[in-house]
Amino acid sequence: MDADLLRRYLEFYQDLGITHLYRKAAPAPVADRSPTLPPLAPSNDSLLKILEDIGDCRRCRLHEGRAKIVFGVGSERSPVVFVGEGPGADEDAQGIPFVGRAGQLLTQMIEGTAKKEGIPLQREEVYICNVVKCRPPGNRTPEPDEMEICGQFLYRQLSTIRPKAICALGGTAARALTGHKEGVTKMRGRWFQWREVPVMVTYHPSYLLRPYNQSAKREAWDDLKKLLHFVYD
Repeated sequence: MDADLLRRYLEFYQDLGITHLYRKAAPAPVADRSPTLPPLAPSNDSLLKILEDIGDCRRCRLHEGRAKIVFGVGSERSPVVFVGEGPGADEDAQGIPFVGRAGQLLTQMIEGTAKKEGIPLQREEVYICNVVKCRPPGNRTPEPDEMEICGQFLYRQLSTIRPKAICALGGTAARALTGHKEGVTKMRGRWFQWREVPVMVTYHPSYLLRPYNQSAKREAWDDLKKLLHFVYD
């Protein structure tokens, strides 16, 4: 295995939160032995293939209370992907991300900012998904092992779409995508990276719905303005 491929494997496992790899003692040499590591993603991967692989997922405890798996929605050819934390009650009922009050605000933010900046863009033209695909009980923050298990599917979604940029909505998505541990108030408005793809961090719409966070709305709109001009100009 060449050094570049090995580096890609190690980055892949690091993205999933795996910090230690173990191997058995080396067997006797065999001519033309193939690498034993699994492929980074199936060849000719697609969103449909990823959804089929998820199936009726029971890989972690989140399946116990869910109604529906919330995979993602939007254009597979979108140059920008919005990534949130996890489904809420409305999303769990409908199987579609960001359809509740926070989702309605996100739609207004995307379409309103785009219109104000002279960019013809509707919500259905972007892609929206979450770090975890099942609703955490009581809308709690996903646990690290839950994010690790679901991370393989988020990784494949982003690798399939190959966006020009990603928008991390809230601290959980920001930490999952960038590995940084800072709070969202320190990260927002700044560019980070996910496997060389620029990541803009901003507030989660649910945070902006709280009455005491009204001043954060202007900051979030500024973040989206920066993101959309980077992607569409």
